[in-house]
Amino acid sequence: MPVRALVVDPSASAAVRLAEVPAPVPGPGQVLVDVSHASLNYGDLNDARSGRVPVGAVLGSDAAGVVVQAAADGTGPAVGTEVVALTSGAFAERVAIDVGALAEVPKGLDLAQAVALPVAGVAALRSLRAAGLGPDKRVLVTGASGGVGRFAVQLAARAGAQVIASVGSAARGEGLAEAGADEVLLGLEGLRRPVDVVIDSVGGPQLVAAWNLLAPGGSVQSVGWTSGEPAVFPPYATVGPAKSLTSFVIEGDVGADLAVLTELAAEGALTVEIGWQGSWERFDEAAKALRGRRISGKAILEVASGRLHAPAPTPQDQVRPGESDQPTR
Repeated sequence: MPVRALVVDPSASAAVRLAEVPAPVPGPGQVLVDVSHASLNYGDLNDARSGRVPVGAVLGSDAAGVVVQAAADGTGPAVGTEVVALTSGAFAERVAIDVGALAEVPKGLDLAQAVALPVAGVAALRSLRAAGLGPDKRVLVTGASGGVGRFAVQLAARAGAQVIASVGSAARGEGLAEAGADEVLLGLEGLRRPVDVVIDSVGGPQLVAAWNLLAPGGSVQSVGWTSGEPAVFPPYATVGPAKSLTSFVIEGDVGADLAVLTELAAEGALTVEIGWQGSWERFDEAAKALRGRRISGKAILEVASGRLHAPAPTPQDQVRPGESDQPTR
């Protein structure tokens, strides 16, 4: 039977509406998950309006919930396991997910917190890794009050780097010093010493300014472009000692990185800040707040799934020996 989902609709106020879509049919290496929470990313809003996600297709990338059908090939978690995943079409009551795209949620970590980790947490972790993070590095994080930014600040500080957090207003800088930032700046005002790593999610003129602050051998990782403004480099800006500006996208299986992030969060070593949480029926409200930069941290959608019906058990759905068919907590 059909399930409800948030689908792309250019005629809707936020280019997204609730609709019924066909129930997903999992492939051999996929589990079926009843979704309880989803995380809204700035990129999702752009996907809905840019045409990258077709009209009528299910939006979203971050989902968390409970496995209701195990993978037919015997891989992945058992029925009843709570999981978090990075997968296309995440904003639905039920989703078929590749086993390599998910991680089991550790005991003690709430699903509303776990679901904040896939896109933002993996982007922060992988971009820092790609930039060559180390304890002797000076790391600049722009848009530091957002989802990627707050995770990047914490992960860089945890690695022993000196962290400079750039935000758009004093209010948006609250809590970043406690998260590990050595300096919290409005824009790039007052930053004079070169930096070794830039994790940039703003783009536009600030990306150009960050490039000018980059030390020889340094790396800018462009993980977002929330400003929506062009970046205009003056003549000869790219002539000089070697340094790099690298585009960024999350590719391949993310399960191992998600496992690292969820364990850190469960241990309290990585704090998840939720700036907005509510029913997915309030999507327009969440989208407006996110676009207006009124959210620090993550926006979490609660997925109403009361109309779901579990599929009839099949041999591959059966609980494996020694495992319970009850939720892990």
